[in-house]
Amino acid sequence: MPERYIAFDVETPNFANNRMSAIGISVIENNRIIKEFFSLINPEAHFDAFNVELTGISQEMVMDAPTFPEFWAVLEPVFSSGILVAHNAPFDMSVLAKCLAAYGIDWKDIADYTCTCQIGRRCCPGLPNHRLNTMCQHFGIPLTHHQADSDSRACAQLMLQYLKSGMDISKFRRRYSLSQIKTIPKKEAAAWLK
Repeated sequence: MPERYIAFDVETPNFANNRMSAIGISVIENNRIIKEFFSLINPEAHFDAFNVELTGISQEMVMDAPTFPEFWAVLEPVFSSGILVAHNAPFDMSVLAKCLAAYGIDWKDIADYTCTCQIGRRCCPGLPNHRLNTMCQHFGIPLTHHQADSDSRACAQLMLQYLKSGMDISKFRRRYSLSQIKTIPKKEAAAWLK
């Protein structure tokens, strides 16, 4: 049975990167995007001017948005249904882990993920860098950068490019300890998979 991938992207309100101000999700099944979600999130935290400038999301915009625990009821079944995917995934995984910890939400200790940036480095070594905007320009994927819905859709479209190329995506699968807020080293992860 083909894998189900949950491409996601988060925006954060400040330099602490421990809360979300927005999340975008694109679900891949049978080599196509079957569902997309987007929500502003009230981070219940201050906003830095840099983040407001970068994302276009301000304190006023999220006043009536759900908090992370309120949105988790929607998010959890989706996140539990497949392998998480993000571009520069350790960042998005760490924000997720920190949000779960901050609100005392018990999900699971280990989550499987893959990173489209890491795959891009292997797939397209000649590019000047492997940032999301560079990868999207290379593959002709539309992108409005630092908007969670556009970023998650672009990440999903990159994943589809890699899947259609016949690349062995399983080589890039990693395990993330949500309680320790870090990727589990490959040797340890191999023991978990046995």
